[in-house]
Amino acid sequence: MTKDLEENYSKAKYHSPQKYGEKLAVVFVDFANAYFDHGSPLFGGEGCQIALENSVKLLSACRNYTDVPIVFTEVKYKNGGEDGGTFYKKVPALSCFDEGKDTQKIHNNLKTINTDIIITKQFPSAFFKTDLENILKQKGVDTLLITGVTTSGCIRATCIDSISSDFVTLVVSDAVGDRALEPHEANLFDMSAKYADLITTEEAIDLIKVKNS
Repeated sequence: MTKDLEENYSKAKYHSPQKYGEKLAVVFVDFANAYFDHGSPLFGGEGCQIALENSVKLLSACRNYTDVPIVFTEVKYKNGGEDGGTFYKKVPALSCFDEGKDTQKIHNNLKTINTDIIITKQFPSAFFKTDLENILKQKGVDTLLITGVTTSGCIRATCIDSISSDFVTLVVSDAVGDRALEPHEANLFDMSAKYADLITTEEAIDLIKVKNS
């Protein structure tokens, strides 16, 4: 970033840290097989794999605290995408998420249990046309940690809707991933500037421990 741009961002006080709330929840966004299957048009490569590995660590830590709501999102369409609207038409690869396909299912490394919250969606944001906001607020959640794929797509959309829904929003920077480094880093930078704080997986685990001690 150039010196002039640094001064511009500094003057606007972008990247200002937030004061975290008291009740955390963690959302694991769209860890579908489609992003990890080499034959899939949505294969995300190393960036998505790193996000998966770090999210497995985070999920393991969360399992030690029954008071931490754990949310998984999945994209699922009726065959042919009749419930996917223009988004489905814009991105033909979304057919990977047609109901019944193995590519639609959540990766086996992230084991869900019956107390987890499962959000099924058809659009990028975990909040859009779902009950996620109401569910979290009914549980008293004020701070949301976001992991998942892809950084430039469903993570960014979920991040913006999270802060728009008045949650302190934290993006776990090494537990989100994209198929290319450039959009990953650019979107992390922009989310940090305007919508979220960035924390690492280890920092997220430490925060969960502190808030639940």
